[in-house]
Amino acid sequence: MTSDISIRREDGVVVVTPAGEMDAVTSPALAGVLDGLLSEDPPQSVVVDLAKVAFCDSRCIGVLVAAYRQARDLGVGLVVAEPQQQVNRLFVIAGIDQVIPIMASTGAAVDALRP
Repeated sequence: MTSDISIRREDGVVVVTPAGEMDAVTSPALAGVLDGLLSEDPPQSVVVDLAKVAFCDSRCIGVLVAAYRQARDLGVGLVVAEPQQQVNRLFVIAGIDQVIPIMASTGAAVDALRP
């Protein structure tokens, strides 16, 4: 189980795009990326684009919730975008959709968070 994570800046918004499976083995890498972004010189907004994530477990959810809380405390907007159907279903079952804003597309998320 592997995951790759890319980071890009789009109109002042940082877009973090993990790809693959986000589980107990790969989620710490996502946590490190998000923590790094939010620790150094935090951006105004972060979009976590999950379009390429085929699987997400409870560890991934924990990483996203922790990053959301850290971002909120810093005044940084953080949303999740484009979760695949299986991942979105998990978010709904776990109630994550009631905590973290989930956008249907990365473009819409970037537009909503653009400074």
